[in-house]
Amino acid sequence: MKKIIVCLSFLLGTSIVFAQVNQSPTLLEIGEKKVSLEEFEAIFNKNASNDKKKQTKQEVNEYLDLFIKFKLKVIEAENLGMDTLSGFTQELSGYRKQLAQPYLSDKDVTEKLIEEAYYRTSTDVSAAHILVKVTADADPKDTLIAYNKIMKIRKRILASEDFEKVAMETSEDPSAKANKGNLGYFSAFQMVYPFENAAYTTEVGQVSMPVRTVFGYHLVKTLDKRAARGTIKVAHIMIKANKNGDKTEFEQKIQKINEIYEKLMAQSGSFAEFAKQYSEDLESAKRGGELPAFGTGKMVEEFEDAAFSLQHDGDISKPILTDYGWHIIQRLELKKVESYEELYASLKAKVARDARSNKSKEVVINLIKKDNKFKENIKYRNEFYTAIDIEKFKNAQWKADDVKKLNKVMFGFYAPDGDKFEYTQTDFANRIAQHAPKEKQNVDIKNFINNLYTKVVEESALNFKDKRLPIISKEFRLLMQEYREGILLFNLTDEMVWSKAIKDSVGLYDFYEKNKNKYMWEERVDATIYKCSNDKVAKSVEKLIKAKAKKGYDNAEILKRINKDSQLDLTIEEGKFTKNDNETVAKATWKKGELSKINNEKEIVLVEIKEVLVPQPKALEEVKGMVTSEYQNFLEKQWMEELTKKYTVKINHEVLDGLISTN
Repeated sequence: MKKIIVCLSFLLGTSIVFAQVNQSPTLLEIGEKKVSLEEFEAIFNKNASNDKKKQTKQEVNEYLDLFIKFKLKVIEAENLGMDTLSGFTQELSGYRKQLAQPYLSDKDVTEKLIEEAYYRTSTDVSAAHILVKVTADADPKDTLIAYNKIMKIRKRILASEDFEKVAMETSEDPSAKANKGNLGYFSAFQMVYPFENAAYTTEVGQVSMPVRTVFGYHLVKTLDKRAARGTIKVAHIMIKANKNGDKTEFEQKIQKINEIYEKLMAQSGSFAEFAKQYSEDLESAKRGGELPAFGTGKMVEEFEDAAFSLQHDGDISKPILTDYGWHIIQRLELKKVESYEELYASLKAKVARDARSNKSKEVVINLIKKDNKFKENIKYRNEFYTAIDIEKFKNAQWKADDVKKLNKVMFGFYAPDGDKFEYTQTDFANRIAQHAPKEKQNVDIKNFINNLYTKVVEESALNFKDKRLPIISKEFRLLMQEYREGILLFNLTDEMVWSKAIKDSVGLYDFYEKNKNKYMWEERVDATIYKCSNDKVAKSVEKLIKAKAKKGYDNAEILKRINKDSQLDLTIEEGKFTKNDNETVAKATWKKGELSKINNEKEIVLVEIKEVLVPQPKALEEVKGMVTSEYQNFLEKQWMEELTKKYTVKINHEVLDGLISTN
């Protein structure tokens, strides 16, 4: 999707003609390519400011200039044959499939599914299950065996056997041995839809009838329902610890987290400062321990429960242990479930991607049949019941040619504009052959044929509408053009600019050499920062610093000697700093060999200056990202100059003036 986003800010709503002749007048000729007014007008109208009814001539011309630059690149990509490459066609096909989905579902049914999803988003459910595995495409015999097995298990539970005990003994979900079938709390979209349905529609304490999913048959016991917790944002201080590892090391971790907690409770320092100083979750430590907001089922249970048990923003938990280590958690913000209106867009997108969307597709299939005068002759389906040699079929010896005399039209779709699709018995025989047993097995031939026929009719209905979307929906045509040209633009720009700048090391270095005085370091120091918990520690550290050259101490040795009693007495940081990089270093005396002592509110800091570094150009590796970005801009400008020379651009000013006069 990132490829499309590159050009969406510019390309929005251009048109493409599939089965219709575009009568829009020509606005541009770029080389031999004619560009219609409709293409430009669509993008112009979508990008025009909403707070103005009339656009100025200058604004129209500015848009036209951007449009021409865009079209130059797309036409170059087409002339290079990039729209014929298999990678491009596959990618566009993938996007087309996504874009077609809203047109292949029913709006009213979708709205009800969104409402249902909102209720379930507002309610957490806790459930346990027992699974008997059976594949989605299993034959009727295996399906029946699995169903009978799950029903026998259900009878045991209804006869008052303990659900957890039965789950451990019978469930084919491997996790049942450990969790006794208990899946904890979850919400909408966190389980496959049939399972979610069973959990939400079964009364608390009751066990559902068998539920079929892609995994097999489930018995679902609903354990609890509660108002959704919402989403919570927290910060944490983490000390990594393995409760199953070295015992001495684990005890040290306990000591360290407790020391941090006691110090945090005793002092007025902010939680964020402590997280930055002590947390071993380095990514969140940079943000003062802050984690992304989360809801039910997104964190390990111990962490989630501890976070949601905090009553007020700013509250801090005692140290808790998870599989990742020890945590101290501070609640930053709790948000209750948002309103239906606020969640509508995200729920709609989730419903469209989820299996529950099949409900609305069923309605669409019926509408497609009605709108396209669907006709079927069911007796031609029934002829297969007797025409197929059942013994050959069961023994994996049957072929489509065995019924080659069957060639009548079984069903068809007949659009008002004359377009049609017909499906013959020959087509169906070939489809049967594809799904026929590949090894000897018992088959209920009538059931097999009926199920396959239903599936074929449904697929054909959706495929017929899908194929006709560019004809019957202008909106879809425009959207497809948008994505087609967006992919071409991305691919060619990547080749000519983005990837080229990264791969062309010689060109990049040459560009850097010509411009390196733009990338200067200001005056810096190479320094070591010693953060001491109190003045007594600072004095001890100062003595060790002065003695380290003579006695061969390094910073690791100093750290070891000072932190004998507490892991919090001393921390050491080394690096190169400007005065803007570190406020404490900026206060130090910038002189080689100088040791400065700075009293901060909560600690005493010693800064040792190892070297003062004069202003100098940054090495390429230090500014490679910035240089690469500017080199890409240089290549882009150079490329556009080449395209402008390569293609002659002619503007139909009469058509353009007509557009300006109407805006």
